[in-house]
Amino acid sequence: MSVRLSWLVLVASAVLEAMWATALGLSEGFSRPLPSLVFAVTATLSMFGLGVAVKRIPLGTAYAVWVGVGAALTVAWAMTTGVEPASPLKLLFIAGIVGCAAGLKALSSGPPAGEKQDA
Repeated sequence: MSVRLSWLVLVASAVLEAMWATALGLSEGFSRPLPSLVFAVTATLSMFGLGVAVKRIPLGTAYAVWVGVGAALTVAWAMTTGVEPASPLKLLFIAGIVGCAAGLKALSSGPPAGEKQDA
């Protein structure tokens, strides 16, 4: 798998992270079947995607991007749906999380340490 495709898988996994975090909240302690099922499926797929992505992206960078993007999307969704209040300062901090994730992506180049680059 190419590095570019690994980044796409990582971002998709971050979206799935936001989905499982939201479903976890909606499951009310796993007492509601449908949100509990959505949690289980999306959490599994999200972790699998993260595992695939770290074959080409350094673990620390991949994990920080995965958590950051997933957290930002989770909070953005909660604010959009009215579950959590929005404020300009909160939006600024979310933009900071996304900016940091983008910065890590921009700084990440080449194969993980100890691995030869494909010819």
